[in-house]
Amino acid sequence: MIVTFTINGRSCQIDVPGDHRLLDVLRVNLGLTGTKEGCGEGECGACSVLLDGQVVNACLIPVAQVDGAQIVTVEGLEAAGGGPLQEAFVALGAAQCGSCTPGMLMSAYGHFLESLRNGDDPQDREGIRHALAGNLCRCTGYQKIIDAVSKGYEELARMPSLPPAAPAPQTGHNDPSHGGGPGHGSLTG
Repeated sequence: MIVTFTINGRSCQIDVPGDHRLLDVLRVNLGLTGTKEGCGEGECGACSVLLDGQVVNACLIPVAQVDGAQIVTVEGLEAAGGGPLQEAFVALGAAQCGSCTPGMLMSAYGHFLESLRNGDDPQDREGIRHALAGNLCRCTGYQKIIDAVSKGYEELARMPSLPPAAPAPQTGHNDPSHGGGPGHGSLTG
């Protein structure tokens, strides 16, 4: 099956079976290894990416469901406007072993964009905790992560132009199904 989508601002076309997991396509076929596999069951959040502006677990998404979609991985986070979150994670020591960090960053940025879309205050610490509830970390007590997200949001709010709020999520792209395995793809840009 040929699947066409935008990944980190670049057009991508890949020919793989439609039931292959988005996670495997990102890591194996496209070489985007920042997205991590933790549990492979959608429980840990290590594989979180933005799919049409919504945080999803890439291990649960069959690649057939991303046809026509816009995807942002941790490799594209800075270009998408999320650099201040990455900087805050480094400055405040929120990144430990690094296994959960990409998923935490993507969930935090997804929460920020969703807050902009909904007119909510992204700085609300309870909202931050809720946004990160699906992301597990074995190294920290989460306080440094919450602090880093809050600091990153402060910096994002100071930007002369805020990142564009991603489009409202489309239906059909976040069906948690099965998948699995490699194929070949190309990025253009």
